Amino acid sequence: MMRRWLTSRKTQIATWLGMGMSPERLALTLALGFAIGCLPVVGIPTALCAVLAMTLKLNVPAIQAANYAAMPVQLLLMLPFVRLGGWMFASGPQQSLERTLLHGSPLHMLWASGNAATEALGAWCIVAGPMVVVMTFGLTVVLQRVPALATARNK
Repeated sequence: MMRRWLTSRKTQIATWLGMGMSPERLALTLALGFAIGCLPVVGIPTALCAVLAMTLKLNVPAIQAANYAAMPVQLLLMLPFVRLGGWMFASGPQQSLERTLLHGSPLHMLWASGNAATEALGAWCIVAGPMVVVMTFGLTVVLQRVPALATARNK
């Protein structure tokens, strides 16, 4: 009884997520949603995913589901992206961000946090492209094994 219920739920979820999309297109949708969900700027990924999904005619619920699944990862990667961006784009000796935020003037704190966000965004841009490619290939292999998606037409 339970096994039949689980199988039915898996089929429903696969159908809902796929909505006639090929496994390759769904994999791209999920990979883009997850990568954008890791964007190191809070509040922007949801709107960006919606605009991208509508522009590229992707599955909006699927891209948003991947975006929301990435939120904990986004928080975990915030500091590494700030540090990577600081390392990549540093133009000379700078005060540490932590020291500036704790002991600087309000204007200096705003400037430093803006610089850190810009550098983190630059680091994300460099990491996100390869991440989408790798995730798309990996998810395509997995999604091609889902019977409800294997018969989907390419759109």
